[in-house]
Amino acid sequence: MICLFLDHRSHEGTDYFGFFSPELEGFTGIGHSIEDCVYKAKWGMKEHVELLKEQGLPVPPIVKNPKIIVQNEDRLAA
Repeated sequence: MICLFLDHRSHEGTDYFGFFSPELEGFTGIGHSIEDCVYKAKWGMKEHVELLKEQGLPVPPIVKNPKIIVQNEDRLAA
């Protein structure tokens, strides 16, 4: 549906991944693995788009070839 960026982090010995989609403003989340993030993002994006529609807000177009990019946050900022 939409490109998804994953970022691996570690806090106090616990690993987790953060994710967001640049096409869906305000859409973010965290998971304990890449698979967990992809699962949460799949359903979260669907709900996010439904809320945008209900509120009469613009919905970004469907991406025909969606991508999942896994890299550290500092590289995303560059």
